[in-house]
This record gives sequence, structure tokens and C-alpha cells, in this order.
Amino acid sequence: MVNKKERHHNPMDTPRYAQVVIGCILAAATIVCLYPFLNVFAKSLSEAHAIYTNPTMIVPHSFTLEAYEYIFSTSVLLKSFAISVFSTVVGTILNLLFTIPTAYSLSRNHAPGSKLLLWFVVIPMLFGAGLIPQYILMKNLHLLDNILVLILPGLISPFNAILMRNFFWSIPDSLTEAALIDGASELKVLTNILLPLSKPIIATIGLFYAVGHWNDYFTGLYYINDNTKWPLQVLLKSIIVDLNAMNMGTQNFNNAIDIGKVTLQPENIKAATIIFATVPIVLVYPFLQKYFTKGIILGAVKQ
Repeated sequence: MVNKKERHHNPMDTPRYAQVVIGCILAAATIVCLYPFLNVFAKSLSEAHAIYTNPTMIVPHSFTLEAYEYIFSTSVLLKSFAISVFSTVVGTILNLLFTIPTAYSLSRNHAPGSKLLLWFVVIPMLFGAGLIPQYILMKNLHLLDNILVLILPGLISPFNAILMRNFFWSIPDSLTEAALIDGASELKVLTNILLPLSKPIIATIGLFYAVGHWNDYFTGLYYINDNTKWPLQVLLKSIIVDLNAMNMGTQNFNNAIDIGKVTLQPENIKAATIIFATVPIVLVYPFLQKYFTKGIILGAVKQ
């Protein structure tokens, strides 16, 4: 009979040439992933003429901070940033407040109606109503041109609710049963026993929700026509795609960005805005990374 320890593969047993090949592949993948970000970052710190003479740069040429000074002096951009921060922070908190009780209810198999509730959660994962019925619904709820439309329609993600339900399943039943025998209510079991043990999965789905809110531009694009209420991603999309509107001062950008006031080209503004929109959410990852993998693994299967 083979010993389990002998079955374990030691990474050091990998042939030298294989380690070199794997290292080269990982290095190439890292360069491919980092190059676009470094290129945009370098453009955001370079003068316009340097961008056109060396568009593939990864190090700033003719260093300048004019692009960042300009976007920080633009009130519409800062307002869009504030709207995105509001929808991300408030939306994530509300998402967790609604998802956690839902997941706990789904994990209680003995509760009446739990299987029916599970179907109500699963079916929206498989079928959607479509854009037109959703637009009519938002209109009837008076959420058009309202920043709450960025938060309320997606309070609960079925995938995240099921992920957290599976995590609750992985916690031994003896813990909850002992508390219930001692007279604890279901709410007390959830808040005093399960939640302190659920930091990895809470951090994981919280990150999912936060990234989803921050990167979401379809909701703002479809349901918000007032450009003063656009989230950052919608404004960023307009800046990147519609450079002619920036140069000509069309209606969409007449109150947002007037490129003629400074000696900057659209490429500077575009690069600086991309960095401005990307860095905040990237800074969140290091604080939640230690919980991320653990939360995914524990929430993926029932132990």
C-alpha cells in the first residue's frame, strides 16, 4: 500500500528545464498583463507630443502632471467619482445586509419553505426578463435618472447567496444546535456564532459586490440620461469612445470637459482618467487577498 506522503508531489522534483519553461511562461504572462497598465500610466504623465512620437512607451516622456491637475479641477469628473464611491460603498453594505440573511435562510433545510425559496434564488440565475421589461420596471419604480438605480435592482446576487449558503453548510451543525438548545434565537445564532466564523466568505462576496458596483456602466448607461448623475464608468466610457465630442464641445461634454481651456490632447485626458478610475478598486485587493482564496474554496463545496 502506497503511503499518502509518498503520493505528495514535491515541486523541487520538477526537472530544471521544466521550471525554466514555467518561469518563462509566467514572466511572459506577467508582462502581457502589466504592459497595458504601464503604458496608460506613462501616457498620463507625459506631454502630448511625446505620446504621439512614442505611443508604446512604458516610462513617462517629458514628465508632466497637467492631465491629473486638469481632471481634478473638473467638477463633473469628481462628482461622477463621488457617485461611484457612494454606489460602491452603500451598495456593498446593503448587498451584504440582504445576502447574509438570505444565505442563512437557504442553509436551514429544516425551515418550512426553504426549498421553494431556493428556487426563487436559482431561477433568476438562469433566466432574465430582458432589457425592455427591466426598463419599464425601473420607470414604474421612478428610478430613472436616480442614483438609487445603481444600488437597488441588484441587492442580492443569487451566485453570492448560494456561495455563502454553502459556507454556512460547512460549519458543523453541533455549533448551531448547541446554541438553539440553550435558547438562542435564529438571529442570535447568525450574528453571534456564524458571522464571526464567516470573515473569509464575507470578504470574498463583499469584494465581488464592490468590484461589480465600481465597474458597472450598463446600469448608468441605460437608466440615467442626466450626465450630471453619471457614475464614473459611464463618463469614462464617453471620454474614451467619443473623443470627437471632447474636441468639438458637443452637448454631452459641453458642461463636462472643455479641452480647449488647457494645452492637453484627448490622449492625456483619456489616460489620466483611466488610471483615476482603476487605482481605487485595485488598492482594495491587497487588504482582502488573504481572505479571497479561502472564502472561495470554503464556499464552493459542502463539506
